[in-house]
Amino acid sequence: MNIITLTDTMLVVEPQGLDKLWSFTRKLEIPLSHVRGATFDPGANHEPKGLRAPGLAVPGKWAGSFSKDGDRSFWNVSAPNETVVIELLDEHYTRLVLTVDQPRSVVDAINIAVQSA
Repeated sequence: MNIITLTDTMLVVEPQGLDKLWSFTRKLEIPLSHVRGATFDPGANHEPKGLRAPGLAVPGKWAGSFSKDGDRSFWNVSAPNETVVIELLDEHYTRLVLTVDQPRSVVDAINIAVQSA
């Protein structure tokens, strides 16, 4: 699970509990100007994820960095039905694939914040 916080200029993603360990990440801070948008996408979990380095990949749980076709993604997914995909521009990761509480509300909040930035 992840907590997403929006400020006037930043999107902050904080993996919770052991997810920090599995994903090798305590916090990601992304300028809103580098966020292209967010979608609610439970089907993202069925996509090929690419090469994992570092992180965890077991059935039903993906955490960490994955590289595929030259793009790097950050995954922290444990509940496929609550998956949000955040597309990024000019960042280390091209997208973030995350489990969050109330994914539709999170997607709406991110997209409104991006349009306002």
